[in-house]
Amino acid sequence: MTDDHKKNRLTKVQQENPGFFTGMSRTIRLVLRLLGDSRVNFFLKLIPIGALVYMVVPEAFPVVDDALVIGVGSYLFIELCPPDVVEEHRARLAGLGQSDQATDESSEVVDSLFTNKKDQ
Repeated sequence: MTDDHKKNRLTKVQQENPGFFTGMSRTIRLVLRLLGDSRVNFFLKLIPIGALVYMVVPEAFPVVDDALVIGVGSYLFIELCPPDVVEEHRARLAGLGQSDQATDESSEVVDSLFTNKKDQ
């Protein structure tokens, strides 16, 4: 087995099973990206926001653990978002897609020269 093949297998395994903290970090970043995406329904965005509000309100439901509420809220939010939008953001987070700046039309740089007619 060549070194390149070993590296590709290792990278694929790491992407499929990133580990607890890496997976949690990716999920948090995915939720934040989806919250900022205009293609995601406003009412869906209330799920993770509501989960965070629950954490702030002390002892509203003393039986339910805060981590469970955040986990279920994040899971539901990601599952209910449009699948193509979720996959696009997951690919970008994994470094598989194009850079955010390259695909964002509003970040296009236009070179121009400004002259003030009053100065002429």
